[in-house]
Amino acid sequence: MFISDKYGRTFGTLRVSLTNVCNFYCTYCREEGFISKKNGLKVLNYMELAEIVNVLNKIFHFKSIRLTGGEPTLYHNLIPFIERLRFYNIDNIKITSNGYLLKKIAQNLSVAGVRKINISLDAIDSKIFYLITRTDALNKVIEGIEESLRNNISVKINSVIMRNINENQIIPLLEFGISKNIKVRFLELMKMGHLYFKEFDKYFYSTNKIISVINNKYLIVKSYRRANATATYWQIENGYEFGTISNESQPFCSDCDRLRLDSYGNIYGCISSEVKENIANIIHDENLLKDSLIKALSQKQSIKFTGCATPMIAIGG
Repeated sequence: MFISDKYGRTFGTLRVSLTNVCNFYCTYCREEGFISKKNGLKVLNYMELAEIVNVLNKIFHFKSIRLTGGEPTLYHNLIPFIERLRFYNIDNIKITSNGYLLKKIAQNLSVAGVRKINISLDAIDSKIFYLITRTDALNKVIEGIEESLRNNISVKINSVIMRNINENQIIPLLEFGISKNIKVRFLELMKMGHLYFKEFDKYFYSTNKIISVINNKYLIVKSYRRANATATYWQIENGYEFGTISNESQPFCSDCDRLRLDSYGNIYGCISSEVKENIANIIHDENLLKDSLIKALSQKQSIKFTGCATPMIAIGG
């Protein structure tokens, strides 16, 4: 089964949202008081979800499979799920996490086969960290980063920069990355959930401004962006590389290859679309599955990300 659209795009990476629950309350992810709700569908068990991943991987031969949330480390069958994927000979398994529980479980993740993890860290200053996450957990996140590194898990830091909130953290975050020899990627705000309707312009801080801040202290040059990748990388004169993800100002829709799967068996071809295709009961019906995958692929934007009302916690970043 080969599936592509008129632009030649297909699905090359899979993001699996294991849960829509998180122990952080990041202001760009959900409004205060927001509670994740079930949507009337049955939450799949980890064996059922792994079987869907296996079927999809046989079709697309994914370059990587990333486990997201909500917060994936809260998923009670995380290790068995990873082990099941490994049973299916799926090896390139990555995770995106807020880092809170990693000090406890990094060793188990490493033993299970996880080699790469992206950790959200939007501030080094504890007061600003609390302002964004509404959680007093900066030290736990840093400990989680260090424990991951000790267990041979490669770490990248994802930092969402917001105007008048944490733009003064750009240099401290960069220098934290330099000190740990791990890449920091600075993300533009995404127009999702409550930000789709209000306050996006109030908090949006562009990549150009981020680069300008860094350029005031370091000599930097643009390095590369790999095909289908979200990040553009830059190099400092000392050789250190950091990334920028310019979803709004420099969209990368034209070669996006992401497919998203949630814990109910819904697939999404684009985070800009609230339209979903449930494939939980059709994964072994080739014709119906192909139709759903074609519909999901048709959701992709051709030029620019438009955002939608779905909060980030519901589908992963």
